[in-house]
Amino acid sequence: QERKELETVKQDMDTLRSLIDVRDFALLLKSPIVAPSKKQSILDSVLEGRVGEMTKGFIRILVAKGREGVLIDISDAFMHQYKIINNISSVKVTSATPVDAATLEQIKQQLVKSGKTESDIQFSTSVDPSLIGGIVLEFDGKIYDASVAHKLSELRKEFDQPNVFVSQIVKK
Repeated sequence: QERKELETVKQDMDTLRSLIDVRDFALLLKSPIVAPSKKQSILDSVLEGRVGEMTKGFIRILVAKGREGVLIDISDAFMHQYKIINNISSVKVTSATPVDAATLEQIKQQLVKSGKTESDIQFSTSVDPSLIGGIVLEFDGKIYDASVAHKLSELRKEFDQPNVFVSQIVKK
């Protein structure tokens, strides 16, 4: 941030993240069998022209200190800090059917209006047919469940509770 390279490093982390998502690459980083010099030469050849010099230097330090296995965690932590610095909220939307862009925009407007998130929101969506209908929102460690399955579950719990009114009707 001091060097005004935050966006460059973010792009580098995105590149690293896409590489780490390749299972064999992640296993290579964590392998105690592969020599650090071999890991460094592989990383140098794979990252050449893809990441900046500052990121390459950082990775060299990690490999030299034997900490390349935590690169996944480091990239996650960087992305978390990047979002904080740039006032970006991450919201996971789970629905019974795929959600279109117009619906996501409506959700964004409601979240921003409520003040519960930043004005810049990054959505990740998933589909879970067991929800039957509605949506589940997850952000800032909170879950807002507006699904039909959740409502049915709450209704079941309510019917399982002893009802004072029913017992009075039955007695008369």
